[in-house]
Amino acid sequence: MTESDPAITDAAIGLGAPTPIVSVKPITLPAPGRGDDLRVKVSAPTTGRDLPIIVFSHGSGSSLDGYGPLADFWAAHGFVVIQPTHLDSRTLGIPRDDPRTPRIWRLRVEDLKHVLDRLDLLEAAVPGLGGRLDRSRIAAAGHSFGGQTAGNLLGLRVLDPETKEEADLSDSRVRAGVLFATAGEGGANLTPFAAEHFAYMNPNFTHLTTPTLVVAGDRDDTPRKHRLTVRGPDWMTEPYLLSPGGESLLTLFGAEHSLGGIAGYEVKETTDEHPGRVALVQRLTWAYLRHALGIDDAGWRTAEKALTEGTHPLGRIESK
Repeated sequence: MTESDPAITDAAIGLGAPTPIVSVKPITLPAPGRGDDLRVKVSAPTTGRDLPIIVFSHGSGSSLDGYGPLADFWAAHGFVVIQPTHLDSRTLGIPRDDPRTPRIWRLRVEDLKHVLDRLDLLEAAVPGLGGRLDRSRIAAAGHSFGGQTAGNLLGLRVLDPETKEEADLSDSRVRAGVLFATAGEGGANLTPFAAEHFAYMNPNFTHLTTPTLVVAGDRDDTPRKHRLTVRGPDWMTEPYLLSPGGESLLTLFGAEHSLGGIAGYEVKETTDEHPGRVALVQRLTWAYLRHALGIDDAGWRTAEKALTEGTHPLGRIESK
């Protein structure tokens, strides 16, 4: 990891050598009423037992093939990572006038719940994984639109543009979360364009009580450039500032929407490619999830102390 604080070495946070992983895709889950069956990728270490689970929601347009820098790292260091492909994926090519489009925000949440409902099937589809999952330790994570999706499982509520109600879509099976580059409150923060075309961008963080790490870039101006908000990069700190469960905020210096390249290896949407930044995100999220899921506290406390009290060239942490 380049430009790293000496206090955040692999040894200091307890990160061992990576283990070989196995990934299986696509695993097809029947999903009546969805219009398309749900395609899923599962990545897991080839060794180890009592493996905690991360269900990951991709950003708008991506798929189960995205976010290799996160999924591969987490799996190589002891997590089982489950990545569904949502209906807005470019790989499915669903037109904007598809009748499901206004409900895609909610169908995404149902995708994650469907994955958790079908853990037996997913476990059986991966050679050698049987009997190795720890179903008492499940986390939800997501990037961009996927952050709002995962956030619903953590307690975030969305003002449904059709019913004008805020449904509780939280899931008690999920014990921790990580939200990457996730939008803040809607209302006056939205542009007229966003209010018309993306009316579901009205989250309420009051009920997000599940322990969560929020990751934001201090140069993430992508939502404003795409006419989604009148706010700047600070908009993506609101999931931390406004939620009871937002335990910590990792702010990455110089990072844009892809946070150095978490969306994939050398993908063109990464405008701020920075391997050191990605390495920091990998290690901090790994340590945080082990802390929040009750596996080990030492690694996170070491990293948190280093980024809170020290001078780190890549970012800082603040915690409530």
